[in-house]
Amino acid sequence: MRIDKFLWSIRFYKTRSIAADEIKKNKVSLGGNVVKSSKEVKEGDVLKIKKNQIEYQIKILQVPKSRIGPKLVPLHIEDKTDKQQYEVLQLRKLNQEYYRNRGEGRPTKKDRRDLEDFTGGVDASQMDKDDWELFFREVDDSNED
Repeated sequence: MRIDKFLWSIRFYKTRSIAADEIKKNKVSLGGNVVKSSKEVKEGDVLKIKKNQIEYQIKILQVPKSRIGPKLVPLHIEDKTDKQQYEVLQLRKLNQEYYRNRGEGRPTKKDRRDLEDFTGGVDASQMDKDDWELFFREVDDSNED
């Protein structure tokens, strides 16, 4: 099976064209050598794949006939990636949270809907000064109960 089709079939990449693009960018190697999309893979081959800024190593146990379900992937490949690579990935995720904590920054669609429910469906940009005073007076009255 072609290497791009194999990476797609074991769900390493979402589409076959993305897999082919990553191979063209020299992010996939077989036995230490950079490969082309047309390279045939067989059982026992070890692939090195650079994705998400870490280097995965997978050993091919079995070549599937077509795309397989996520639960069947461990039957076809063995993950030989260093534990340090996963630690690096975890540290990068923690670093990203440092710059923008959950709930900060631009509101999500859910946040916007919650805000609209809270304000009674009135868009804040359309409210004038009297509306705001009435709004806060109603909030204060409900807190006193």
